[in-house]
Amino acid sequence: MDGIMSRLRNLDAYPKINEDFYSRTLSGGVITLVSSVVMLLLFFSELRLYLHAVTESTLVVDTSRGETLRINFDVTFPALPCSILSLDAMDISGEQHLDVKHDIFKKRLDNQGNVIEERQDGIGAPKIDKPLQRHGGRLEHNETYCGSCFGAEAADEDCCNSCEEVREAYRKKGWALSNPDLIDQCKREGFLQRIKEEEGEGCNVYGFLEVNKVAGNFHFAPGKSFHQSGVHVHDLMAFQKDSFNVSHKINKLAFGEHFPGVVNPLDGVQWAQETPSGMYQYFIKVVPTVYTNVHGHTIQSNQFSVTEHFRNADVDRLQTLPGVFFFYDLSPIKVTFSEEHVSFLHFLTNVCAIVGGVFTVSGILDSFIYHGQKAIKKKMEIGKFS
Repeated sequence: MDGIMSRLRNLDAYPKINEDFYSRTLSGGVITLVSSVVMLLLFFSELRLYLHAVTESTLVVDTSRGETLRINFDVTFPALPCSILSLDAMDISGEQHLDVKHDIFKKRLDNQGNVIEERQDGIGAPKIDKPLQRHGGRLEHNETYCGSCFGAEAADEDCCNSCEEVREAYRKKGWALSNPDLIDQCKREGFLQRIKEEEGEGCNVYGFLEVNKVAGNFHFAPGKSFHQSGVHVHDLMAFQKDSFNVSHKINKLAFGEHFPGVVNPLDGVQWAQETPSGMYQYFIKVVPTVYTNVHGHTIQSNQFSVTEHFRNADVDRLQTLPGVFFFYDLSPIKVTFSEEHVSFLHFLTNVCAIVGGVFTVSGILDSFIYHGQKAIKKKMEIGKFS
């Protein structure tokens, strides 16, 4: 047994020195104090990293199919009234959503930016005051109202009971409504009068769109849109205006759900129009993103980058529709973010490295100072005797 203990004693890599042989110095005390502070600082830094999750990012090819893309927006137009502003969305697959009203809200703003009225998109209820029937006579008592579509009926039994329905029927036919005062419903509802009353007002439009996950565009523009000879156009004749100010501020624009750390580069961006009319275009590259937090909850979202361009109507009047256009395309690469905790063994290894490293460096420094002082003192004594 004594032999085994003796062998173990011989393996001791830390031989002890009698305290009588220790020599404590002032420089050693200072180095010990400084190294202890450094060790504590590094330890708490490592502890903070251990207690907080770290985010790892990877790039993979996006193989998802058949998904939809949610576009959340909040845009303010200080010089376009809500009654003339419409929203369209279309993509390269051929799907179109014209004059979107579902999940879209509008706030009428005065010239100071204060809210006058808030409503879900739509013109409102028509006034019924002896309206003109489809057959030509006025509405009589106990008679069901069925207004004329003025030649735009899809079927003989179709009725247009409001100015909005007449405009919609014209849009489906691809016709422009050149003079609303000739339409009984628009005249009774005061369509042009309402536009004149809202002159100088602004509009805040907010809501969301659900579109196919393919390249496409959505845009805010005055007038109802329709297709004529395969070309997407807007009916601007009804407003009897030569120019439209599309100055705007993007309060929020996001493709998908919010996740920690996301930066939407268009949030808070504003642009003021200096020419009479034109088209402002944003070209957006959408990057699919998956965020998984430390608890395993996954958020499917997107990030995007953007460039912008303004097309002046004076230069290209035939091809320029006044409005704000957002053209988006999708990246084939998906970014994945994963929150992870550092393992305890990794934390322990780093702590040991900190303690050992600081202890070793401080020992080398102390030894260098001690032997340096000793050598200088020895030379001084030699010089004194000589």
